[in-house]
Amino acid sequence: MSPPGNLYVTMQPKPGLSLDQFHEWYNNEHGPTRLRLPQIFSNGLRYKATDGQEPTYLAAYDVTSMPHLETETYLTLRANRSPREAETIGQVDVKRYFWDLVHSNESDKFVPFEKLTDEEAEGLQTTAVTIELKDVEGAAEEYQKWLVEEHIPMLAKVPGWLRSRAFKTSYLEGQGKTTFLALHDYAKENGQGGEEHKASMDTPWRTKVFDKFVASKGRRTYSLFYVFGPAPRELEALSKLPSTAAFTSPDSKQSTTPGPNAAINSFVTTSDSLVIPYRLEGNPDPKAPTIAFTNSLLTSLHMWDPLVEILKRERPEFRILRYDTRGRHAVPQPPVAATVDRLTDDIREVLDALRITKLHTLVGVSFGGVTTLNFAIKYPERLQQFIACDFNPTSSAANTQAWKDRTALAEEDNGKGIEKLAGQTVQRWFHPSTNAETVKWMTEMVAANDVEGFKYSNTALWEAAVCTRSSPQYRSMWIDADCDIRWKQ
Repeated sequence: MSPPGNLYVTMQPKPGLSLDQFHEWYNNEHGPTRLRLPQIFSNGLRYKATDGQEPTYLAAYDVTSMPHLETETYLTLRANRSPREAETIGQVDVKRYFWDLVHSNESDKFVPFEKLTDEEAEGLQTTAVTIELKDVEGAAEEYQKWLVEEHIPMLAKVPGWLRSRAFKTSYLEGQGKTTFLALHDYAKENGQGGEEHKASMDTPWRTKVFDKFVASKGRRTYSLFYVFGPAPRELEALSKLPSTAAFTSPDSKQSTTPGPNAAINSFVTTSDSLVIPYRLEGNPDPKAPTIAFTNSLLTSLHMWDPLVEILKRERPEFRILRYDTRGRHAVPQPPVAATVDRLTDDIREVLDALRITKLHTLVGVSFGGVTTLNFAIKYPERLQQFIACDFNPTSSAANTQAWKDRTALAEEDNGKGIEKLAGQTVQRWFHPSTNAETVKWMTEMVAANDVEGFKYSNTALWEAAVCTRSSPQYRSMWIDADCDIRWKQ
């Protein structure tokens, strides 16, 4: 069986490289591209040294199976660096190490770091110990036996101990002396340096092993400061960069706007392979409360542009998330009819990818209003309050037929019928006195919708019955037609 392991990368920015540039590149480009390969990388963690030594920064990626690092998928990723990545990494002293896992032991209080919230994860402590062995027969076996049978069980008695893992030089490193790496994870407050810790390093067995088999020992201490997700979210460093640091990926799927109006345009791939574009902007503080918007059928995240500009100006304390709902673009093949639950899970997967544990507010209109209500019911722990606009929580057979008729119209003339549907749809949405430019803008937005995406997403509104479920208590706003606004505490 192929061994799991760890890709262990130490980094020291060279003089002249802005730390904001370094962190923005690594957090928004380098790390997320790895986490988009969950078959290879189960997590990605960034640490900063606490011992005053260099290299200052460490990135550690758990690898599901070390042979994956020899596959075309990973090697192509490394070979096809963006010009920005090549320029930045040239200003960083980087050393990469491959380690095969040989042993792991964890406390019953241990939770994988990627499963923790950012607040819970930030500040967790890790001690890394490297051991170079003497060229003595049986050295690796004897050292590993002591480490696994005595040392780690004794470390488990140290207050705050969470986990210890033992690695040895991976076969990927080629021929050479075997080196061991031990990673010991601790809570933010722990007993390192205390009696239990000292006892683990002062035993007859340890003395014998070190005297006979160990050539040298290295010890580094680190504090965890960033946990990657598969979606870029680093607004803080981005907001401090000049306009010249704007970035667009070679495939144009990701772009960043630096400076005081920092914004990230990128994407999330869902569990059923749907690509969902999103835009993150507003307050760059990673701890800022987040408002998310979910749009109506046949529109894009840009339907919120005017409102978002007002919100950023009047309520600068909020971070703002928008995304294109299922059906705006091409859908995975073979196409599957969407449901309200599937739309709801799309929001959850976007939030998970961005490591947003709980929203301050979710705002949805029409198609998005149904999704908002269902999200509030299905995932109450992920939401503080919501605003739902212009939707029916239940539907009917007549409504289903109306959506089928609209689909048929959109499919006419090899899909060009969507332009006719756009005119009819927008006419229903706006008052006759609405600004003509606004009507034109929205009509063009609707006409640009993917026809097959529309066909397989409007099914979520066929005879939907969200209101039949029990609902937790929320502070909520309901907005209907004719300017009817109702608050519910």
